[in-house]
Amino acid sequence: MFFVAVVAALRPTPVVAQILTQRGFVEAVAFGFPQEAPNDRTRLVGGLLAREEAFFKPAPWIQFAGGIDLRADSHAQVEDRWRVDIADRGAERPRLSVRRASAAIARGPLTVDAGKQFIRWGKTDIITPTDRFAPRDFLNVVDNELLAVTGVRAVAQLRSETFEAVWVPRFTPSRVPLLNQRWAVVPADVAMLPIVQIPATLPGGSESGVRWSHVGAGFEYAASFFDGFNHLPTIDGGLIYPPIRMYGGDVAAPTRWFTIKAEAAYFTSSSIAADEYILYVVQIERQTGEWLLVGGYAGEAVTEPRGSLTFAPDRGLTRSLVGRASYTLDVNRSIAFEGALRQNGDGEYAKLEYSQARGQHWRATLTAVGIGGHADDFLGQYHRNSHFTATVRYSF
Repeated sequence: MFFVAVVAALRPTPVVAQILTQRGFVEAVAFGFPQEAPNDRTRLVGGLLAREEAFFKPAPWIQFAGGIDLRADSHAQVEDRWRVDIADRGAERPRLSVRRASAAIARGPLTVDAGKQFIRWGKTDIITPTDRFAPRDFLNVVDNELLAVTGVRAVAQLRSETFEAVWVPRFTPSRVPLLNQRWAVVPADVAMLPIVQIPATLPGGSESGVRWSHVGAGFEYAASFFDGFNHLPTIDGGLIYPPIRMYGGDVAAPTRWFTIKAEAAYFTSSSIAADEYILYVVQIERQTGEWLLVGGYAGEAVTEPRGSLTFAPDRGLTRSLVGRASYTLDVNRSIAFEGALRQNGDGEYAKLEYSQARGQHWRATLTAVGIGGHADDFLGQYHRNSHFTATVRYSF
């Protein structure tokens, strides 16, 4: 409510009531891990998140959006200091942060968004190869969330054609697992030794990208280009974020029985520590009654291996069958499942979630996550991290 109060103070009350909206929630979550990890014996973790977002529209052609997060946790994943964080570039989650802060101006077919915002590209689910302006918080690898980037995005809508250009002056990395916690897998013979997290080497310079999409009669497709840095690091004496260029495209075509979606991206790099490779996803999607079903295959082809060690969940989930299903039981209850199975059987991941609302404000969610496989597989290395979560949210 703090953000709303500040904005409301700037305008007379009768006017604000018509042009100011807000939403938010307070959420408590508990994680339970049946097994200890070699470098982390903690099996119960608690967290608290309070989030508020406000939207201020003083005229039909302009809107301001802002949001703040306040966090606390029991496992040192949140910074132990008070400050207002805007950049989202720290190894730990900030205690108090600006989640988003942007202005959108719309004139005719042109819309321009400037500030800290969420930018999404692509059409496929679970893995989205062309989604290059979307870093994530991977402190918990399989329960991650998007991070906003600060930049300018211009979109021009001309009948069935959409042209988009993005410029980001400062790089935002994905947040990677902390080395002294279970989502950072370290060799067992060094797990009990003191581990020092070396600060990441963040690149300077800007990022840019363009995307063109076309909506036709019964299908749509897009082509995109990105020139910037990989928000997932290469590990070479520390965390390094190599420069990359991405050439990609996506397509969606509905049929009588289901919608077919496909997406692919080719990544090149001037860095000798970064592979060059292709990521691709082919999936089908069907909505039938209260069911939403998604299933497909995610693949990778390395065109120039350079022997680099990386933390790359997008690549780690490739060469896998992936799927997601959700069912709405009634207006208050829903159940969802998602999973991935490596084609060689060396790794598997499954998530089952049940959610129930009570009234307009309360919602409880129970989640079970199972992970298995070989220790040298991206998924299999987390075989000790199967867990349960219980979440209670109050929305306002």
